[in-house]
Amino acid sequence: MSWRTIDIDQYEEDAYTEDEILAEFETGLTPEQVASATQTRSTDVRNMLTRGELNNALIRALEEPPYGRHLEASKNESTKTVSEVLTLFRAADIPQFIKSLSTEQQDVLMKYLYAGMGKPEQYNSSVLLTWHEKLTEVAGNGCIVRVMTDKRTVF
Repeated sequence: MSWRTIDIDQYEEDAYTEDEILAEFETGLTPEQVASATQTRSTDVRNMLTRGELNNALIRALEEPPYGRHLEASKNESTKTVSEVLTLFRAADIPQFIKSLSTEQQDVLMKYLYAGMGKPEQYNSSVLLTWHEKLTEVAGNGCIVRVMTDKRTVF
């Protein structure tokens, strides 16, 4: 047998499939339960926006992002909710709000920014780019690196 036809990956102990990698991030909830939680979160955010609680609405929108497989509808709904809140902020207020977020919340926000930028036909790219600029100024390039290397995605 020619050495070129040997599948050397079969001998590698650390060769994982995508399903094996992503399975560790599963929450144990069914897609329906995640969808219900996402819908509840979106409703909470809209109620806060009605009351004028912009900061609290964005913090709530960033909570419990839908990580895992087979959750496309929940991920899209969450991205839409975050994007709607982001458009309501004045540019001058963005840096101060970002400073109030924890590192984890900043990373989740960056994930949503990238998810929105991946669909420019659905989301306002100028708003997302403004937030990206301000977030990078406050959180630094480490935020980008953490998001790019994290296997848990919201898109």
